[in-house]
Amino acid sequence: MKILRSPDAYKPFIFQLCTIAAGTLICLTISFKAALILLGTALLMLFFQGIYLSKHIKSISQLCGEIDKILHGADKFVFDEFQEGELGILSSEIHKMTVRLREQNSVLRKDKQFMKEALEDMSHQLRTPLTTMLVILDIMRGKDITKKQQNEYIRELCGLLSGMQWKLETMLNLSRLEAGAVTFRSENISVCELIKSALGPIEVSIELKNISIDINIDGEPTFCGDRQYCTEAVTNILKNCMEHTPSGGIITIHAYENIIFTEINISDNGNGIAQKDLPHIFERFYRGSDLAKNGYGIGLAFAYRIAAAQNGSLKVRNAVPHGAEFELRMYKSASGGGTTVGHE
Repeated sequence: MKILRSPDAYKPFIFQLCTIAAGTLICLTISFKAALILLGTALLMLFFQGIYLSKHIKSISQLCGEIDKILHGADKFVFDEFQEGELGILSSEIHKMTVRLREQNSVLRKDKQFMKEALEDMSHQLRTPLTTMLVILDIMRGKDITKKQQNEYIRELCGLLSGMQWKLETMLNLSRLEAGAVTFRSENISVCELIKSALGPIEVSIELKNISIDINIDGEPTFCGDRQYCTEAVTNILKNCMEHTPSGGIITIHAYENIIFTEINISDNGNGIAQKDLPHIFERFYRGSDLAKNGYGIGLAFAYRIAAAQNGSLKVRNAVPHGAEFELRMYKSASGGGTTVGHE
């Protein structure tokens, strides 16, 4: 019998048999009939106890089997059979623990995949400028290079290094945002001052491309948010518009405020965004068409997450007759914002 293989069941069984034997012997000294009744009753109780313990041990074996399946990576497990008594409580707790561990394992896998993609993205973004810099440095080693050419190459190297620095800093900030490691301050921000600050880092580039900036602000709109991060978000939007606006083009900025939100609308008169790319514009390093590869990437992903983290939203659509239009809204209550990527 399997029941006798278990030390926890075997010892009590032997003890009960000894007790029955001793009780029967004592009864024999009094009455043979009483001894038979005691022996029969005791053996019957022992029989039913054996059946109960056998089922109990079988249930424990089944539970161990389910746990073993989980340890070997089984996708499905069944704990519904164990619904009564302490074994049912134990199986319920094991089920909860298993579900929780699988959830944690899923999160760890996603984190691992995220880190892998982040390293791939970083490698992809830095490989091209590094290769270009090596080529330029190799050319500069030549003896026939003039002073004018040398200065031009130095300016190009400075531009490449500046771009790499921006990418690294943006990737770092984006990673901190996605990891929830950023604490945003709540400040009253003037939209006029915000736009002026956001244009600062790209003013020279805008001048070199002969791009006009048309600013139209209704009243004196304000909103609550982190001034530094909001400035970076608007700068990144303007930078993307600048990169996709032809020389001599125009970038239009329109801002206004109502009782629900403050909106900053930024549009350009470039070629716009391919329809298939629109749903992916705010994805990190989206690799779609040539247009998406050449600019719509980390900067917009960073701007989108800054807005979403501060009860805001960032949407994009193609402008009429052509160009791209970005709609940044900062909501005044908790009901309006969200993290859904918007596109039209």
